[in-house]
Amino acid sequence: MVTVPPETETPEPPFQTTPVFWVSLDEDGTVLSVHGEEVSVSDEVLQEIVSRALEEGGPTGKLSGYGLRYLVQETREERQVAFADMSAEREQLTRLLLTSLLVGAGALAAFWAVSLFLSRWALRPAERAWEQQRRFVAAASHELKTPLTVILANMGILLAHRDETVQSQCRWVENTREEAVRMKKLVDDLLFLARSDSERAALARSAFCLSDTVWSAVLPFEPVAFEQGVELQSEIEPEICFWGDEGQLRRLTVILLDNACKYAGEHGKVTLRLRREQDRALLLVSNTGAPIPKEHLQHLFERFYRADESRDRRRGGYGLGLSIARSIVENHGGKIAVQSGEECGTVFTAVFPIKEEKKEK
Repeated sequence: MVTVPPETETPEPPFQTTPVFWVSLDEDGTVLSVHGEEVSVSDEVLQEIVSRALEEGGPTGKLSGYGLRYLVQETREERQVAFADMSAEREQLTRLLLTSLLVGAGALAAFWAVSLFLSRWALRPAERAWEQQRRFVAAASHELKTPLTVILANMGILLAHRDETVQSQCRWVENTREEAVRMKKLVDDLLFLARSDSERAALARSAFCLSDTVWSAVLPFEPVAFEQGVELQSEIEPEICFWGDEGQLRRLTVILLDNACKYAGEHGKVTLRLRREQDRALLLVSNTGAPIPKEHLQHLFERFYRADESRDRRRGGYGLGLSIARSIVENHGGKIAVQSGEECGTVFTAVFPIKEEKKEK
């Protein structure tokens, strides 16, 4: 038999042990002796839990009122009943339950947060589109209201002077016609953008010389630039063949030139360049004048956006030209960008992929 020296301490077990004790009984179920850990219970209570265990009739069971498990073993020589304390087990189950509840609550909170983020992320494009549509309708209504107000006022003046001749009221008639023309242009621009949005505007594609098309758009602007005191220069590479909508590309050139001439400044300069780089066509329109602030650059292609409200209204602009320019470029699979600064002025760059005409067999 191995004995442990008194100065040597028995190491603690790596896990929590359950207090256990057992009792030996006689044939009548009377407690003869108690073994195991120290039992701090009276003889009456000990005899009662033994009797309860024997009354259950099974080899194992629980005594819920005492927080004990029991095991009955019978041999020819003796009968024993072992008892194990359930308090540690209950504490572990309680801790496990609390941990599970905390983990479950945390998981639900995380799932809710992720679901909320994903739902907002998924709805963001729809919200942005709805907001753009709302602003578009509001701006269009406002822009149409101005010429209609002028037309109605002119009609009121004419009706108030029924006996006057047309010659004497000519300025009111001419002013009404000017406002009607402006309103028609606005409506045409709105219809163009609406068709582009719905992707129902079929391009009248054909093979044509892009160089000649750009030339035909530049020539009418030479007298316009001369009257405004703006120097107009062009550098157009010849014989650039293109497959697309010639009318739309001419309109794109006109929009960019008109915008450049308006804001080139006094004695300013406008330069148009068209060249081919490998399988791409580059159209660049630059102008001098005051640079556009950086905070406005990213919004220039938005509908009805004006970097300077008063200046654009005085020049007759609605803030749709650059939006139409972007739609035309995107309809041809290209991209348009703008940069502005003190040194380079303002430069609009449109890049198109050059597609050759498909020859029919």
